[in-house]
Amino acid sequence: MQSADPRPELVLAGLAEAAEEKLRTRWSRTSSLLSTMCHYALVPSGKLFRPILLLESACAVGGSAEMVLPAAVGAECGHVASLIHDDIIDGDELRRGRRSVHSRFGAGNAIVAGDALIFDLFAGLAECRWTGVPDSRVAAALEAVARCGLDLCRGQSMEEELCRGLRFDLDSYLTMIRLKTAAFFQGACESGAILAGGTPEEVEALSRYALALGTAFQIQDDILGYTNTTEEMGKDNTSDSRNGRLTLPVILAYRNGGHPERRLLRQALTGEEELGHRHELILDLLDRTGALAAASKMAWHYAEASGTALLRLPPSPSRDRLALFGQLAIDRDR
Repeated sequence: MQSADPRPELVLAGLAEAAEEKLRTRWSRTSSLLSTMCHYALVPSGKLFRPILLLESACAVGGSAEMVLPAAVGAECGHVASLIHDDIIDGDELRRGRRSVHSRFGAGNAIVAGDALIFDLFAGLAECRWTGVPDSRVAAALEAVARCGLDLCRGQSMEEELCRGLRFDLDSYLTMIRLKTAAFFQGACESGAILAGGTPEEVEALSRYALALGTAFQIQDDILGYTNTTEEMGKDNTSDSRNGRLTLPVILAYRNGGHPERRLLRQALTGEEELGHRHELILDLLDRTGALAAASKMAWHYAEASGTALLRLPPSPSRDRLALFGQLAIDRDR
């Protein structure tokens, strides 16, 4: 599956193509409403970060991508399920440049589709039994992914608490995104290493890598909501403003601003003014307080930390490609 070409971008593209091919056919066998919705959500795919991370993690500890490919496909199913449910919670009508699942099929149907894809995550892990992975490893990987899935739910609930209480607390925010976003990166990397027979030390190194990488990724997501257009992002760039989200730039603007800036920020997040005006007010405050630059600096800090964590793994092309993801997580427009 992996090309012998030394250029890492070609190998990553090959892994993405292999995962996308499986995703393209996974829910296309029947014409039921459920299959139609799941296929619509999965295809065309997004960046496929999580499947590729799982495949490379397996290779980095001496395994093969072929043996863990079903789990990689399952990782994308789980990720897309979380996006479907997020869009319902946030009321977002766009995802990946087209109508979100709940916008096209209705909220009730979208909830069912998201639930189905969560179960398909675990089905993908279980399918690794048929590619030669021992049952004990499959069970351990299932445990790791389930733990990370529960963390995701805790993070989603914690975010609602922070926003409802308007708690501009940096430590709480970092804990929340570690749970809500980084945990899914962690589940992909840990399960890939476990399925491939990695040592506890290797699994731990990849866990630390994934948590730092996922944190950098979410911080960049926060930044893009205020720096990119809806067309560039493929989703509504005013979603965070509309939902009063306490993203990192907003928290840093509150910390760096004086009383007038804090008063205006609270007003923009909770007021009744027209959304466009509120969004522009937040943008002005982020610029005035230097919050976007400070958030970008933090994103790079975590990206660099992810690369440092990988040094505990033996040298390999897969380790080198994993190190690239720190830059890829930040150098993106959606």
